[in-house]
Amino acid sequence: MAGAATAMLLLREKPELKILILEKSAAFNRRVGEATVEVSGYFLGRVLGLTQHLNEAHLVKQGMRFWFYEKGTETLAECSEIGGRYMARMPAYQVDRAVLDEEVLRRAQACGAELWRPASVSKVHLMPGGEQRLEVRWQEQTKNVSARWVVDASGVAALLARQEGWWRANEEHPTTAVWARWTGVKDWDSLELAKKFPEWAMACYGVRTTATNHLSGKGWWAWCIPLKGGDVSIGVVFDQRLVSWPEQGTLGQRLKDFLAEHPVGREIMDGAQWREGDVHWRKNLPYYSTTFAGDGFALVGDAAGFIDPFYSPGMDWISFTSSASAQLILAQHRGEELAPLVGKHNRAFSRSYERWFKALYQDKYEYLGEFDLMRLAFLLDVGLYYFGVASQPIKHGAKGFNDPVFSTRPSIPFFYFIRAYNRRFAKIARRRRLKNQLGRGNAGRRFMFPGYTFSPLSMLSILRGIFSWGLLELREGWKSWGALKPAEAPGIKEAVVKETAGAVVTS
Repeated sequence: MAGAATAMLLLREKPELKILILEKSAAFNRRVGEATVEVSGYFLGRVLGLTQHLNEAHLVKQGMRFWFYEKGTETLAECSEIGGRYMARMPAYQVDRAVLDEEVLRRAQACGAELWRPASVSKVHLMPGGEQRLEVRWQEQTKNVSARWVVDASGVAALLARQEGWWRANEEHPTTAVWARWTGVKDWDSLELAKKFPEWAMACYGVRTTATNHLSGKGWWAWCIPLKGGDVSIGVVFDQRLVSWPEQGTLGQRLKDFLAEHPVGREIMDGAQWREGDVHWRKNLPYYSTTFAGDGFALVGDAAGFIDPFYSPGMDWISFTSSASAQLILAQHRGEELAPLVGKHNRAFSRSYERWFKALYQDKYEYLGEFDLMRLAFLLDVGLYYFGVASQPIKHGAKGFNDPVFSTRPSIPFFYFIRAYNRRFAKIARRRRLKNQLGRGNAGRRFMFPGYTFSPLSMLSILRGIFSWGLLELREGWKSWGALKPAEAPGIKEAVVKETAGAVVTS
């Protein structure tokens, strides 16, 4: 989708361009990255013009929900919950990526792009400022293709980054994902659950089913994303330093058994069945490229890097990389001096990746399973995302995607602030782990949030979060002001990862 989106942006501005899309697959399969958030929802709907398609072929997303449990928690209703009480106020979607990606590719062709499919690229010969040459296998023949620009949208294969030695594993964040599509998953808003747990059902005035429901545990979280037609995407992401994955049984059964330890997973997935051939895992998720563009090439989407699926940032990354890369190419066609623009592009995306990771994701898995800490993180993370990131396209339209997250000077204080409270929450949780106190306040609590808007009044929720953080430090946080190493606690087995970084195994 990142490549086809870039083609659309280029051809709209300069229809005379000759663009060739090389697509490896004969037909797209389902893939992860099914939840959009406010920024990517704006990009898909308002920039690419897909609003009608999104409403007809996919589901409107109703925000995020989080579910917590502790030892002795038996039922779904006894689990603590974070989520909206009402319907979402900004558009976002739960998408079937096979359907969406086909639609974006079709529209790129309609704009004038040529498509070779299936086609595989074996080698790219880069020539800064000149013609880039590609060796392509198509229609059982090897062909040589020349172009002024090459846009690498090869996803986790990261063709150019690996070929040129720019690819780096993010070893500070050793996470693994296991996922599948399921049938027979219970409807969160069903009469069955409403009769079984009437007070729980009445607590939410909106819709739980089409939210991205997150199950949270010690060092792990799981997503539950409904898809048009009835299938549900459910998967787990865990920190390999904190969680040992079960080794017995099929991958689908291990995933189901793991989720059944959570009362919400046990209830929702009772009777659910994974689709054979659609069960996957990937170790060592995060990576990045040390170079994002040059005079003649640009990396977009997952080919440029990946951090973590929590908060669904992947589509936002596509939005920023595709938009900025298209602007870089158009600037060259306008005859602008490219060297300073390429330098700015590389600095911006390098800073964005590093700061995005260090602010939001580094050691976050230490406290993902703690209701009180995640409640504060939710208030602050989402609030600052609204005012610092999601507000940019609202204010500036498509131009709001030219500067990636945390890459501009005004964002620096917010980077340090977000990094500060996330580090503190991780350290508080680390101490709780050492004291065997994790999850002790996770039962029977419910935080039903009215939702953020772009009104200045929504700042009050951020201020409440800051005030609550201060109280937490006075009550408990001061006990963890000393040195505590991350992911070190008695009884925690560190996972040994032998597989190649980024490898995907399909069962």
